[in-house]
Amino acid sequence: MSVLPVDAEQLLAAMQTYYWPFLRVSALLLTAPVFSAPNITVRVRVLLAVMIAVLIVPLQPAAPAVDVLSGEGILLAGREVIIGAAMGFIMQMVFAAVVVAGETLAMSMGLGFAMSVDPQNGVQVPVVSQLNVILATLLFLAIDGHLMLLAALGDSFALMPPGQPGFDTGTFANIAGLGGGIFASALVLALPALTAVLMTNIAFGVITRAAPQLNIFAVGFPVTILVGFVFMLLGLPAFLAALRRFLESGIEQTLLVF
Repeated sequence: MSVLPVDAEQLLAAMQTYYWPFLRVSALLLTAPVFSAPNITVRVRVLLAVMIAVLIVPLQPAAPAVDVLSGEGILLAGREVIIGAAMGFIMQMVFAAVVVAGETLAMSMGLGFAMSVDPQNGVQVPVVSQLNVILATLLFLAIDGHLMLLAALGDSFALMPPGQPGFDTGTFANIAGLGGGIFASALVLALPALTAVLMTNIAFGVITRAAPQLNIFAVGFPVTILVGFVFMLLGLPAFLAALRRFLESGIEQTLLVF
């Protein structure tokens, strides 16, 4: 049986073709919501990155003929990692807004002490934030947000092909500017229930001034929680509609920010 000779240069060139997409895809999967969840093992993430890179290679421009171990190759590799991580980080900002909205509402309702582990981020958050994160994750999957995010990743290779050194001067400023939108988005998501809880607290303040002998803590605490949950239920359609807009806008910003 004859063994075909393997040309080392051809093998290295073939590996470089898949090397650059793999870096960008793996960085995205490391930071993007759902894909970066702790219950998804590194082995699954690497296998998924390899499969996506194989599908993207025929659609991308020609890979740069650069030695991956040279100084230029290391800089280009860092560029690919930063692009993928930035795209995933932008989507994480949307989920961060959901967590901030839940924390703000939980503190106003008096449920700030009720903490649980968030399965998405692996940290302790109020139960209201965990509920919001679960709703955001389900909605993200329901609108095929994970597929749209991967489609945006594929489009990024046409807009920012591998081998072009450097970034636009306003890239990091744009990403930092999006961070300020976390608090505005969180306020929009929590505003209906937050307003109801605030009005309830004002009403109890007036009652306390009118009847100081009333034990307002025994009455106000359960009523505030009940009002918060009732208005969360009533405002759920508007919450989901606003959350869908934020998710779709976040996916668009993954390309517009560059």
